[in-house]
Amino acid sequence: MFALSEDMDSLPDVYKLLSEELKGSGAVVLMPDSEGYGASIKRWSEHCEKRARAVVLPTTPSHVSTTLSFIRTHEIPFVVRGGGHSTSGSSSIEDGLVIDLSKMRNVTVDAEARTITAEGGTIWEDVDVEAAKFGLATVGGTVNHTGVGGLTLGGGYGYLSGRYGLTIDNLLAVDIVLASGELVRASKEENADLFWAVRGAGQNFGVVTAFVFKAYPQPDPVFAGTLVFLAEKLPGIVEFANKFHTANDGNQVLLWGFSCPPPLKAPVVLTQIFHNGDEAFAKTFFADLLALGPVVDTTAMVPYEKLNALLNPTAGFDGRKLFGGGAFKLPLSPVFVQALLGDFLDFISERDRMNESLMLFETVPYKKVVQVSNEAMSFSNRGDYYNVATCFKWFDPKLDAEIRDFSRALLKKASQAAGVIQDSAIRSVEGVGTYGNYSESDTPASEIYGSNAKKLAELKHKYDPDNLFSRGMRLVPRPVVVVN
Repeated sequence: MFALSEDMDSLPDVYKLLSEELKGSGAVVLMPDSEGYGASIKRWSEHCEKRARAVVLPTTPSHVSTTLSFIRTHEIPFVVRGGGHSTSGSSSIEDGLVIDLSKMRNVTVDAEARTITAEGGTIWEDVDVEAAKFGLATVGGTVNHTGVGGLTLGGGYGYLSGRYGLTIDNLLAVDIVLASGELVRASKEENADLFWAVRGAGQNFGVVTAFVFKAYPQPDPVFAGTLVFLAEKLPGIVEFANKFHTANDGNQVLLWGFSCPPPLKAPVVLTQIFHNGDEAFAKTFFADLLALGPVVDTTAMVPYEKLNALLNPTAGFDGRKLFGGGAFKLPLSPVFVQALLGDFLDFISERDRMNESLMLFETVPYKKVVQVSNEAMSFSNRGDYYNVATCFKWFDPKLDAEIRDFSRALLKKASQAAGVIQDSAIRSVEGVGTYGNYSESDTPASEIYGSNAKKLAELKHKYDPDNLFSRGMRLVPRPVVVVN
């Protein structure tokens, strides 16, 4: 596949043919000289912005099917863009085509059946706002301008995970356009093996044009907000996290980590707290944390549909960014976390404009998550541990490789020293300890899917035998591009 027999200078004519084929259908095809092209290649991370030869913006599944058929016929490299938040670069391409789903953002709620149907290009704000009109919610992310598709297909942790599990645990069905161009529904009743694969590795099997989620009553506001502490308070915060591990009832979340945000650019400990209930109970539950004396306290009762917007100011679209992921167990030693903070601060302080970087310990209760086995679907990151993430932000392209290496080393240190088992022989039992949505595209499939990788490879041959969907996490070897 993708043996490009045409001379590269003639390739733009191929995209003009696609534009003619879709003309009058409602789909839009943007070329580099088209109005709106510049905005279409923008991504959450600047280092993921690439000048595609063309961008297709479908509005229906049939547009996606037509585009995929065209891609197969002309052997055109391509990627799919949902929300554009991936820092692995898997939603961007040069010398190829982008299928951009951002014009497919309709959300439909069936209040009686308690289901939410979201088109493939929706962001979580679309889902949260529409569901709230009916007093409902589902498990989404923690930043509402992220894409529904990317988060869901990779797993999906959110504020409601402690109560209802992962986003994929609440996924009832998907409509997906396969490499063949065929539109099928996958659920536990239809194409069950494909549904197994989609829940964790969906980006490798097709373009999902609709997601159907289970919804839950959420008529009341929640208690949530940010607490910012001086770095000297870190030991007390670690001790509270240790207590949180056993004290929570699934209705609370504690996100905590360190950064050097503006305007002072001094090291601080950031915490985001959540309680799905009233303020009086929340303040009692988080009393020990509040007693540490935050220098900033934005906590309040907020409507659920506003919850996933609270962290938006810390997740802007400027700069180059890199996500990395690992895992940690509680209890943690404050001395150990203090050492991680020291490593983190030493690195970012010696390099220009990295003060908004963040290391985050995502203490999202997992008792409900681990009630589902790692064999129930392709997602394999269920175990007696929490996710730890790095999000580095910088502006100098010369730092790209150095930051990637440091992120990996810091997360490896955090995961191994924190007691998360990384032995592949038992990953099918304990979980892999690596969240696929935080991983880079060159991460081996076995590190993301554990013992499920073999079955995924077999299903890949069944549903995408020519490996058309070869970007992102690789389940089988990527095809070689030959340019004559």
